[in-house]
Amino acid sequence: MAALALRTKSVFSARIEQGALGLSSQNTEQSLDGKSILLIVGGGIAAYKSLDLVRRLRERGARVRVVMTAATKEFVTPLAFTSLTSEKVHDDLFSATDEQEMGHIQLSRAADLVVVAPATAHLLSRAAHGLCDDLATTLLLATDKRVLFAPAMNLRMWLAPATQRNVAILKQDGALFVGPEDGAMACGEYGPGRMSEPLDIVGAIEDALKGETRLRLPGAAKGPLSGRHVVVTSGPTHEAIDPVRYIANRSSGKQGHAIAAAAVAAGARVTLISGPVTLPDPAGCDVVRVESARDMFAAVARVLPADIFIGAAAVADWRVEAAADKIKKRQGAAAPTFSLVENPDILATVSRASNRPRLVVGFAAETRDVIAHAKEKLLRKDCDLIIANDVSEAAGVFGGDANEAHLVSRSGVESWPRMSKEAVAAQLIARLADILDRSEAAE
Repeated sequence: MAALALRTKSVFSARIEQGALGLSSQNTEQSLDGKSILLIVGGGIAAYKSLDLVRRLRERGARVRVVMTAATKEFVTPLAFTSLTSEKVHDDLFSATDEQEMGHIQLSRAADLVVVAPATAHLLSRAAHGLCDDLATTLLLATDKRVLFAPAMNLRMWLAPATQRNVAILKQDGALFVGPEDGAMACGEYGPGRMSEPLDIVGAIEDALKGETRLRLPGAAKGPLSGRHVVVTSGPTHEAIDPVRYIANRSSGKQGHAIAAAAVAAGARVTLISGPVTLPDPAGCDVVRVESARDMFAAVARVLPADIFIGAAAVADWRVEAAADKIKKRQGAAAPTFSLVENPDILATVSRASNRPRLVVGFAAETRDVIAHAKEKLLRKDCDLIIANDVSEAAGVFGGDANEAHLVSRSGVESWPRMSKEAVAAQLIARLADILDRSEAAE
C-alpha cells in the first residue's frame, strides 16, 4: 500500500506539472457558476480521484478551495490541487498567515457546500462525534452549511458496525452522502467501499445546491441491507376519549426514528409508521402518519410484506369507546367512568401472519423485572428478538437521548452499555443485517 501511495503521488504530481490534468478547453455548461465549494480531501488512495473532481467542478464554473489532512499528503501533493484550483491549499489549523487572512471559522462558512471526498472511516468517525483536532475536522464542526460525504474505504471497514453507527449519526444530523459503490479496491478486495466517480459526485453536489437531494440520500446507497424492505413503527398512539381528549404515553419516538434512519443508512427501503411525534421525518424514508393503535395496525397490514419488521412504537394496549361530543364537567355530577377495550396486537399479528417478515423485532418497555418480562413477551408474541429497556423515571429513557438496551432472543440475553439512541439504532441494524446474511447462507 505504501509503495502504491508513493507511486500515485509522484505520477499525479508529474501530470499536474506537465498540464495533463489542466482544465478542459472544451465548453462545459456552467451549472455551478458562482458557487463556492470547500473540498476536504481525506487520507486514502481514492484521493487521486479528487483531482479529477476539482477539474470537473472548475469546468462547471465553481470556485474550489481545498483542505488536506496530514495523511492526504502521503497520496497526492498540495501542488496538484493548487495547480487545478488556482487557490492556496489549506492544511494547518494553527497557521498565523491563514488566520490573519481568513480564519478557519470564516473558511468553513464562506462556501455554499462542504464536500468530503474521500471520506475515510477515520474522518467519518471524528465528524460524527464532533472531534476537531486538525483543520479539516474543525471546519466540519464549525460550518453552518450542508456537508456531502463521499466515503471510500475497505469493504470490511464500511460494513463494520462502528462505521454504520457513525454514518447514521451524521445522516441524522443532516449530512448528505453519495456512494460508496461496489468495485475493486486498491487492497485487492471487491465490494462496497469504493468512492463514487467524480461525475457522480458532481451530480450529487448539483442536486444538493438545488435542494434536490432525494435521489442521493442514503436510501439509494448500497449497504448491508441493500435491496431489503424494513418496516419500523415509532412513537406513541393517541386513543380518543372525546373530540378533545385522548389517552397516550410518554414515548417521544426518538428511538424508532433513529432505527429508521439507521436502516436507510444501511441501504434499505424503509417504511416508517409513526404515531404523533414532534420529530422531523428521517431522510430517505416513506413515512405513514397515524394516530391510534387501530390506525397503526391497518397501516402495518398495508405496507407488508417486508424483510424486517421492528415494532419500536409504544402502542396503547387499550382504548375507550370515544364520545361523539366533548364530555362536559358539570357541577355536582360524578366523574365519568370508562370501559376499556383491548386494542389489536400488532406485534403478535405480524409474527403469525402468512406473509411474516424474515425477522420480527419487538420492544419491551418495563419499569421492573425487565429481562423476565421481555423473555415472556418474546414467547407470547412469537417474535424473533425483543429489545428490552427500563423506562422507569430514574432511567430517563422516555423522551431522553440515551438508552440502555438488552437484546433478548431464544438463545440468551445480550446487554448493551448505555449509549445514544442513534448508536443503539446503528448497532441493532448492523446486527439484524448480519443475522439475515447468516440465515440465508445456511439455507
